[in-house]
Amino acid sequence: MNARWAVDAVLLDMDGTLLDTEKVYFDSLVAALNACGYTDDVVALCHSMVGLPGPVCEAMLRGHYGAAFPLDDVNRAFLEHRDRMMRSGLPLKPGTLDLLDAIATAGRPMAIVTSSSRRSAERNLALAGIRDRFETLLTLDDVAEGKPDPELYLKAAARLGVTPQACIAVEDSNHGVTAAHAAGAITLMVPDMAPPTEATRAKCAAVLPDLNAVLVLLQERGAL
Repeated sequence: MNARWAVDAVLLDMDGTLLDTEKVYFDSLVAALNACGYTDDVVALCHSMVGLPGPVCEAMLRGHYGAAFPLDDVNRAFLEHRDRMMRSGLPLKPGTLDLLDAIATAGRPMAIVTSSSRRSAERNLALAGIRDRFETLLTLDDVAEGKPDPELYLKAAARLGVTPQACIAVEDSNHGVTAAHAAGAITLMVPDMAPPTEATRAKCAAVLPDLNAVLVLLQERGAL
């Protein structure tokens, strides 16, 4: 029989985990780079940015393309493309509502833990229709370092008044898993745009196909 998990709270990544936004961001960045004349190795470069904070991605772009990289032009094209794709709202990942309902029914406190800015997080959660489900929201604006640094997860646990070791963390990216594991949380991964590396798998209590499987596992382990 599987060992039961002593869980006091659930910490949830946002983009790519609850919200189906990573493909929107990825496609928008590829389109913006192409529109500004950059076509070589663009897809591979954009894949390497999945799960990283915006400022880190900008630094990667400058490092890859050089000091003359037209960041303002690319950002402008990115935002135009992203906003067009998001006008009709943001879809949820399969199983999101059932998982959130089960966490609430079990009386477990939960928090959003995202490397997005607070403005982006507020907008995206509202577009997806789930902003009112979360009292606690930790964003890039709350820390000095975003993921893969563990600071976001450490602050989220402290905000909820629990230890990180008594938290379930649900992530979709390698960088997010690194952050949650380094904080000491029981880390589950539901891969989105990028598959887990072997190093990432070693940091996870489980790698699962979707949030429905996360819910089943948490129920089996007595966490909900």
